[in-house]
Amino acid sequence: MSNKTFTMVKPHAVADNNIGGIIQMIETAGFRIVAMKKVLLTSENAGKFYEVHKERPFYAELCETMSAGPIIPMILEKENAVADFRALIGSTDPADAAEGTIRKKYAKSKGENAVHGSDSDENAQIESSFFFSGIEQF
Repeated sequence: MSNKTFTMVKPHAVADNNIGGIIQMIETAGFRIVAMKKVLLTSENAGKFYEVHKERPFYAELCETMSAGPIIPMILEKENAVADFRALIGSTDPADAAEGTIRKKYAKSKGENAVHGSDSDENAQIESSFFFSGIEQF
């Protein structure tokens, strides 16, 4: 059974022209891109997206970082999508990320870690719906 996950290429990775390389790694790993676009989040929209982290000490910095430039949100499809994608992106801290992962190759730091990846099927659906209307999800 195929299922879906959500990702986004973060502002610093977009600014560094890493979109194509990241997409290539995603497709090579067997994911199909179901939906994709380029958007610029306001700090307020970033805050809504990351509301789950509102009480965390890094929340304000996260909102600032995520609204610093355009992002590329995507819905990906593959069997075991959430777990397989989290394995592909690697640890949040690129110093701890395994060789061959997106974050090992493209992340600058724990805060600028190149991509977001949903941590559950439920959050993948919530996060996908934040960026894509029903007509954009197929």
